[in-house]
Amino acid sequence: MRLFGAKEMGQDQTKQQIEKGLQLYQSNQTEKALQVWMRVLEKTTDPAGRFRVLGCLITAHSEMGRYKDMLKFAVVQIDTARELEDPDYLMESYLNLARSNEKLCEFQKTISYCKTCLNMQGTTVSLQLNGQVSLSMGNAFLGLSIFQKALECFEKALRYAHNNDDKMLECRVCCSLGSFYTQIKDYEKALFFPCKAAELVNDYGKGWSLKYRAMSQYHMAVAYRKLGHLADAMECCEESMKIALQHGDRPLQALCLLCFADIHRSRADIQTAFPRYDSSMSIMTEIGNRLGQIQALEGIEKAQELAEGLGNKLGLLKLHCLCEGIYRTKGQQRELRDHVVKFHECVEEMELYCGMCGESIGEKNNQLQALPCSHFFHLKCLQTNGTRGCPNCRRSSMKPGFV
Repeated sequence: MRLFGAKEMGQDQTKQQIEKGLQLYQSNQTEKALQVWMRVLEKTTDPAGRFRVLGCLITAHSEMGRYKDMLKFAVVQIDTARELEDPDYLMESYLNLARSNEKLCEFQKTISYCKTCLNMQGTTVSLQLNGQVSLSMGNAFLGLSIFQKALECFEKALRYAHNNDDKMLECRVCCSLGSFYTQIKDYEKALFFPCKAAELVNDYGKGWSLKYRAMSQYHMAVAYRKLGHLADAMECCEESMKIALQHGDRPLQALCLLCFADIHRSRADIQTAFPRYDSSMSIMTEIGNRLGQIQALEGIEKAQELAEGLGNKLGLLKLHCLCEGIYRTKGQQRELRDHVVKFHECVEEMELYCGMCGESIGEKNNQLQALPCSHFFHLKCLQTNGTRGCPNCRRSSMKPGFV
């Protein structure tokens, strides 16, 4: 009887200490919260409590940009879930492992772990987590520049959000869709989706973490900058950066610095832009955001090496386009031809062209429309030629795509 009482006492203490850590974390006393949670991790004999505190540590290290530590705790959480022999815990731990690898730009591993999650159907949490799994998988496909699959995953995640009335998930998906359309240069949609995310924060986010507002403002800033609305871009980026600094969100700080640099470069203020590129690059290198490093790197050869290592074809395409302009100016015809050929190879490989007019997608701002098969075309081409069937895969395409 005393043994049972001791176990219950241990469980109660574990819960109390986890809650104490959460209160510290929510009041921006992050290091103190981490100390509390680490003590719980070392002393608790309750596997369920151990699983929960590992989840807290994973989230905290993700928001601080300590992705290698995040991955370390995710691996330990997998072992704890197996000890518990509960499929719900196991699915959640695999999702955290997928997210950890997503943050470290290990996109193939992310996709693999997400597929493992999706194969664990029938658990009580599967309906709650499937949307988050689809979102993480979509982000990984986007990192690999596999745009059709990314869009399919984002559409699935959005459907899960709508079906389960999950406004937080909907907000996160809208931010990812903003990034998606920024990359393929439909800047109207790139602005629409983060604006929708900001509306969700205003309407439903009273009790949410401020990170949701910060992320929506950041994606709005990127889209405004692309559209040439630099004052609006600066205002949104400043608000996002303010929240990132308050909460010690290093990944978001790096993104905001990069956006600030791009805004100043758009204003032809190179002297102000360069230090921000340098600061952004330093943080991205520190936290292991290799995709961000590609965006911030000034050295073309190093950027190309990183892009090839990640398998990020869009990064390679942009580099070949940049090299093409440099060698055209210098009159170096052999190098120019080499990069022109590689540029078109990237376009073909990513299917970044309109199957109706044959022109490439992503070179300039264009309105696009996705069909149900998730292939996308110039909106003007669909309006002119109709949508009886998809030229790329010949599926029935009578209805417009979800996004």
